[in-house]
Amino acid sequence: MITAFLLRSLDRKISIAIAILLMVAVLVPVLNLMTGPENPLHIPTYIMALFGKYLTYALLALALDLVWGFCGILSLGHGAFFALGGYAMGMYLMRQIGSRGVYGDPVLPDFMVFLNWKELPWFWYGFDQFWFAALMVLVVPGLLAFVFGWFAFRSRVNGVYLSIITQAMTYALLLAFFRNDMGFGGNNGMTDFKEILGFNVQADGTRASLFAATAIFLALSLMISSAIVRSKFGKVLVGVRDAESRTRFLGYRVEHFKLFTFVVSAMMAGIAGALYVPQVGIINPGEFAPANSIEVVIWTAVGGRATLIGPILGAILVNGGKTIFTGLFPEFWLFALGGLFVLVTLFLPKGIVGTIAQYFGRKKPRTEATPPSLEDGVDAKIQPAE
Repeated sequence: MITAFLLRSLDRKISIAIAILLMVAVLVPVLNLMTGPENPLHIPTYIMALFGKYLTYALLALALDLVWGFCGILSLGHGAFFALGGYAMGMYLMRQIGSRGVYGDPVLPDFMVFLNWKELPWFWYGFDQFWFAALMVLVVPGLLAFVFGWFAFRSRVNGVYLSIITQAMTYALLLAFFRNDMGFGGNNGMTDFKEILGFNVQADGTRASLFAATAIFLALSLMISSAIVRSKFGKVLVGVRDAESRTRFLGYRVEHFKLFTFVVSAMMAGIAGALYVPQVGIINPGEFAPANSIEVVIWTAVGGRATLIGPILGAILVNGGKTIFTGLFPEFWLFALGGLFVLVTLFLPKGIVGTIAQYFGRKKPRTEATPPSLEDGVDAKIQPAE
């Protein structure tokens, strides 16, 4: 039943995007492992790892698009969910080091030995098992989103006030994780990972597997997001985005729709963070920086808000440009990023994907990923809640 529900949600563009991601998940690792450096088709490991990082950013941007593009919640705190998922994976990777650390302690990570910790904190229990760490990657961001959203949405906090509160939450976590007594590595964070699931994390085969897993999870998340926004639930989300008071008047518990979407989005961001850490090799409190969450908004806006595919494209293009531009003009990158956001806001308000669709005069049917607004008559389709 779930599979049929997901498959029914796929339109032509989403199906093509998923097919491309699955093809990339197979083709890139094959070209990395099965071809030699002398082969013109060979993809070096560092390039594969770099694009693997871009794909985790794309998953994070997709998570933001789900709440911002289709529910109208401009979250400036999604970097926090991303970082929490990364820390959950980092804790597992640190437990796998064991006695191979600098201080040779079979239980305590090196930073705990350095800080004279005598025993492992209770919240580190279970992270020596991958299944537990994978569960926490979902539970911790999801639980934080649930608690935050429960109070914020029930209090009817909206608009810029909600955005400010989400950014304040991220900054509070940044300050907390910088403390050495929190037990998460302080300002240095966690690094020097050795293995994941028994495989050397630096080996080409492991890096290829991580890249493939990232592309597959991105494709799966795109499918789930499409299923959500193209369902009856998704039509109500559009109502919440375009006319919340009208949707509430029809009898819908708006806060429940917001809360569910916010929690699902946070869990997707947590998965992105968990896939990011073993590919980059480090996680530290800098991932909580409010600027990181603002960058995610820029990626989504550049690609095209409320298009699902647009944020993925925007994250890859902006970060690819960042890699190139910082190498050529490192001191001007932040100015370029700010200028890009201003230009997109002024001249491409619908982003790359939305502008292209508008240019070619494509009138999107009701069944596509981007639902029409209430002004087009969606409110007539919404039935009162029983």
